[in-house]
Amino acid sequence: MKNSNYALHEILEVHEMAAFKAVCLTKSTTMQALVTDPELMQILQQDATLSQQQLQELGGVLSKVTV
Repeated sequence: MKNSNYALHEILEVHEMAAFKAVCLTKSTTMQALVTDPELMQILQQDATLSQQQLQELGGVLSKVTV
């Protein structure tokens, strides 16, 4: 990979963070179907929304990488 802005290890770390946030989003979304407590449901919804926003930001960083 050739990139003038990011080193290879930085690109890999961003990719790892994106993978982790994808797992967080999946877990929060899945757990919402099992939760009955309204407060916990709200926390899971907020986490899912935040994870989506963070994935979009990380995707923006990764889209700037030239292969």
